[in-house]
Amino acid sequence: MTEPFAAVDVIRTKRDGGRLSDAQIAWVVDAYTRGVVAEEQMAALAMAIFLRGMDVAEISRWTGAMIDSGERLSLKVSRPTVDKHSTGGVGDKITLPLAPLVAACGAAVPQLSGRGLGHTGGTLDKLESIPGWRASLSTDEIARQLEDVGAVVCAATTGLAPADKKLYALRDVTSTVESIPLIASSIMSKKIAEGAAGLVLDVKTGSGAFMKTLSQAQELARRLVDIGTAHGVATTALITDMNVPLGRAVGNAVEVAESVSVLQGGGPADVVELTLALAREMLALAGLSVDPAEVLASGRAYETWCRMIAAQGGDPEADLPKPSHVHVVKAPSSGVLASLDAYAVGVAAWRLGAGRARKEDPVQAAAGILCLAKPGEAVSAGDPLLELHTDTPDAVPFALAALEGGYSISDSAPAGSPIVLETIR
Repeated sequence: MTEPFAAVDVIRTKRDGGRLSDAQIAWVVDAYTRGVVAEEQMAALAMAIFLRGMDVAEISRWTGAMIDSGERLSLKVSRPTVDKHSTGGVGDKITLPLAPLVAACGAAVPQLSGRGLGHTGGTLDKLESIPGWRASLSTDEIARQLEDVGAVVCAATTGLAPADKKLYALRDVTSTVESIPLIASSIMSKKIAEGAAGLVLDVKTGSGAFMKTLSQAQELARRLVDIGTAHGVATTALITDMNVPLGRAVGNAVEVAESVSVLQGGGPADVVELTLALAREMLALAGLSVDPAEVLASGRAYETWCRMIAAQGGDPEADLPKPSHVHVVKAPSSGVLASLDAYAVGVAAWRLGAGRARKEDPVQAAAGILCLAKPGEAVSAGDPLLELHTDTPDAVPFALAALEGGYSISDSAPAGSPIVLETIR
């Protein structure tokens, strides 16, 4: 067939700071998916977008073109549907307690999740540390579990936004990951294709986040909300702090254990606070007047968790994997832990085996870090600060190198900062 555009002309338009037309965007995304636009041409266009940006209308149309490259899930369930997405952080296990909690409040939560890459953990990697649990479900299985249990956390079906899968891999090797238009369209193409009526976004900012500054996070959050609204999905974004790891557990099995403790009425205060904040926003979008704190305290969310895990072949009562090697980092002096850098802890956990450098790399279920002290807590010289878990002891020196300068002890407690910094609707 004769193509209506030439890739080089589309690249040149954006390279020179021009605006891509709706027709150009629809064609180039489709042609790239079909293999007509070559990898090197899309790489050039991605870099042009990275450098020149896109306006709101361009980003919305680019998102629509990626949605149109595949299928849309049709979630015909009796409950109102609402989803959540996090831009990624360190110790960010919030999906695990949040999905069953919101389901226990009466909504349906279709949480199609991903795997970790680099210093940020992946929800599927965490859940796969539960014996028997499986990530891959058919569309029919997703719909049935949503109706029966109210929540499903699984891998995206292969037919959802195939253009995004192809482009994401290309961005990863061409240093164009941090482009706000490309991040926003990547997130929203998959989330809109999922078919949920409402979406709450957790846009993280700080050392352990992709958006290092508040202004970057604000821009991304606004773009995400704009795209969702333009595509008929009720969308809210919370901007949340990611300078310190969330909770005390960073890794896979250790984060599952911490999530279960939250569902059973315990767990770290920051994890509980953010879980409830996101739950309230999700329930508001779903039109449900339920207090998630009461539901969490009642134990109903934990019961839903057990049903959700069992529905996907997992044993919620099974022992989680334990590491073969544990190394304790001790406080070098007495005082108050003044800082604990999320990025340093995330990289250390990654080097211990909790994360991967490439998508095809395996991860260790038992690898991770327990933060035995958090900023503001008093410590004495020799007290354990961090517990490093791994099945590969040779990795410990590399993890310790990542932690150098990643924490500090002083005479006074640091000023506290809220977890939720801003809400954008």
